[in-house]
Amino acid sequence: MPALGDGPWLDDAAGRLVRPFTVSNGRTRPSIALDLMSQVMGTGVTPLGYLGPEHAQALDLCHGPVSVAEIAAQLKLPAVVTKVLLSDLVDCGALTTKPPAFQHNPTDRALLEAVLDGLRRQL
Repeated sequence: MPALGDGPWLDDAAGRLVRPFTVSNGRTRPSIALDLMSQVMGTGVTPLGYLGPEHAQALDLCHGPVSVAEIAAQLKLPAVVTKVLLSDLVDCGALTTKPPAFQHNPTDRALLEAVLDGLRRQL
């Protein structure tokens, strides 16, 4: 029996009752380029036409700038499915997106070396 607090698609014992890709109608590619660190934010525009409950849940999470990774974690959906949902919302004008702030220099060598040194100390 589904747990009331988790919504109709989750069951305490069985987990997710609906396959994640049914949420995106089997689509695996978003219509716009998004990565896990891309920021999305609601525009205040109400989407026209029917969008699924997951679209509404995603839109509710976007009152301020939030990353694609955070939304995927909150929705408990794979990142690729979340990207498809978010691209649907961008396409209908309900969300706006911008690339992550570090896009100009995504591989800062000093930062990567510091992370590597920290990992080596842990081993």
